[in-house]
Amino acid sequence: MPLKDLPADARPREKLLARGADALSDVELLALLLRTGIKGKGVLQMAQELLQLGGSGEAGSAGFDGIAGLLNASADDLKRIKGLGPAKRAELVAVLELARRALAQRLQERTIFATPDAVKQYLQLKLSARGHEVFALLFLDAQNRLLAMEELFRGTLTQTSVYPREVVLRALQHQAAAVVLAHNHPSGTVQPSRADETLTQTLKAALALVDVRVLDHIIVAPGQALSMAESGLL
Repeated sequence: MPLKDLPADARPREKLLARGADALSDVELLALLLRTGIKGKGVLQMAQELLQLGGSGEAGSAGFDGIAGLLNASADDLKRIKGLGPAKRAELVAVLELARRALAQRLQERTIFATPDAVKQYLQLKLSARGHEVFALLFLDAQNRLLAMEELFRGTLTQTSVYPREVVLRALQHQAAAVVLAHNHPSGTVQPSRADETLTQTLKAALALVDVRVLDHIIVAPGQALSMAESGLL
């Protein structure tokens, strides 16, 4: 049903203004961003399909498994949704990036290692949507507060060298007391490879020479993350 045919108090915009954003469903909030549907498909139906699980690109099965899945969507991911032209895609990507940055800022403002889950959440926001493998470091002070995050290397760990000398140099430049190693697995699995384990031990030994502790190595994939420290692999 087109929005104009809905009762005034059931239209997302009017409902939000009268009752607040909390009164709207995920579909209604997304419909507000999309504003219009396409021929044969109303904006509420389009929003519903965006939030449905799937990936075939066909109507009703090309969505992103809810708000959390949509939050990790890229501009290229959105291209497969029929009816999302360049303008709508750009607006959605901008809003999603603002949401990611807001969440990351909140996590960054507190002690980053208050809980391992806080680190996982932060890194999922930063890395899980990448289509290629990225190796990053969180540089922490003596109270485990985040000084900086840097993406140092790209490519699979078997194809792109991760240079211990560069990692040590960056840790010294940030005057870090500790680091958290992190990389993503675009394949979707978070199980560490033998190369992951070897690299972790190599960097741990190199950083120990300059009195910088390796607190963890987090592996991130869409929707999940693994702590090598929690798994007894550190």
